[in-house]
Amino acid sequence: MTKSGAAANLTDPGKTKSVVIVGGGTAGWMTAAYLKAAFGDRIDVTVVESAHIGSIGVGEATFSDIRHFFEFLRLEESDWMPACNATYKLGVRFEDWREPGHHFYHPFEQLGSVDGFPLSDWWLRMPQSSRFDRDCFVMAALCDAERSPRYADGTPLAQGVFENVGGGQSARSNIAEYQGAQFPYAYHFEAHLLAKFLTKYGTDRGVKHITDNVVDVALDEQGFVSHVDTAENGRLSGDLYIDCTGFRALLLKQALGEPFVSFQDTLPNNSAVALQVPMDMERKAIRPCTTATAQDAGWIWTIPLISRIGTGYVYADEYLSAEDAEKTLREFVGPEAADIPANHIKMRIGRSERSWVKNVVGIGLAAGFVEPLESTGIFFIHHAIEQIVRYFPGGRDDDVRRDAFNRSIEHVMEGVREFLCLHYVGAKRADNQYWKDTKTRKIPDALAERIEIWKHKVPDSESVYPYYHGLPPYSYNCILLGAGGIEVKHSPALDLADPTAAQVEFDRIRLKADKLVQELPSQNEFFAAMRANAK
Repeated sequence: MTKSGAAANLTDPGKTKSVVIVGGGTAGWMTAAYLKAAFGDRIDVTVVESAHIGSIGVGEATFSDIRHFFEFLRLEESDWMPACNATYKLGVRFEDWREPGHHFYHPFEQLGSVDGFPLSDWWLRMPQSSRFDRDCFVMAALCDAERSPRYADGTPLAQGVFENVGGGQSARSNIAEYQGAQFPYAYHFEAHLLAKFLTKYGTDRGVKHITDNVVDVALDEQGFVSHVDTAENGRLSGDLYIDCTGFRALLLKQALGEPFVSFQDTLPNNSAVALQVPMDMERKAIRPCTTATAQDAGWIWTIPLISRIGTGYVYADEYLSAEDAEKTLREFVGPEAADIPANHIKMRIGRSERSWVKNVVGIGLAAGFVEPLESTGIFFIHHAIEQIVRYFPGGRDDDVRRDAFNRSIEHVMEGVREFLCLHYVGAKRADNQYWKDTKTRKIPDALAERIEIWKHKVPDSESVYPYYHGLPPYSYNCILLGAGGIEVKHSPALDLADPTAAQVEFDRIRLKADKLVQELPSQNEFFAAMRANAK
């Protein structure tokens, strides 16, 4: 890093006209594509990325809100999914978190209500089976049966999932709530292929792409970045710089010295080992969910793609060595993992104190990261990009917009932190020291207070983390009642209420789930038809 006496490159201090994105990958190219879609030729966007620094992504899972990203870019699924080996995701499947052999889902489906009480409360009062998720959601049955969220003709599940099947008025009242608040699926895709796809999308629309190494970051006398020096292309300058350099945080941390807020005290998993395992997915069922399987020192993710699975062991290195983690992962995958190179990753868990400092904005890993237990990595990128556009700077003296942006990012990160902590303290599993420690490890004070409330009243909009973080109250219900480690009581009012309407709703969900399991194709069948139609 060097100091420069020159003023920042703001020829018109009232407007930001040029953006330099340092680092490519998923974060860099999602940002570049979105900015071009938002502002077109009214802004200059340059991406400079090294040919020698690869992405750590090994197959990514997403939130259902990612559809807004592709819609904003005016991309249909058929435009990008085949190019990225993408598959559908209806939720997250948690295996062995309660006890060996048990699984439950966190689906992309809002929780219904009857007579002002959520179905989770009614279920505690009158459980239909041992599976809260199967009784209260349609999606759990579709995941178990490995169904696609689209019919064979391409019609999406969203158009029919809440049709009235014997449910009366209570069922009809849920339709608008569901469609307005929750899309029924997300995606799995190969991160490096998405970056490649968006590289073409961006450059076709005027993004300048430079393959080079940034060797220096120059600051002016006020501490703003005035330019970056590259090894072969010389000086690059802009009005706004976006740091997409991963855990290195070349601009935000190294050049500007922004402090890092560690989450390590509450989320100890700080390492991962990953494998990309080729498989004949036309013969192997493509499960329509991300799977998180609890292990002795963390958990293993399984992400099914078109031609392979992405899998990895997320663990705490104070409980497990890298060698033993890799051995466990290979044994978990089986013979297909033989001779597949492993990628060992050290994760920086936490967030930058501020993600936007001076004229630098950190996106992706440069801004912060938590373990990918709920597929939040792409969500953090997408959310931050939307906030950049929302709070786009008018010039360097724009502290109000910077502060609003930073509060938004902080809220998202801290809210997800609380939610992930709930997975561990709320898991019934306690069969070794790692899992015993999850019950006594420090958690955020606010979460501890919320848990005491939830023991007597299931989570609702008034008792979960109060700022937007992508996870509505039903998500907390899924983890609490699925993981089984915290006893939750139903409302005493339900002992006096008429349960007839609630039973009708439970019956409706079961009937609808059975109907959809029979009607919907498997993902293998759906994608085979897609390939045939494309020929």
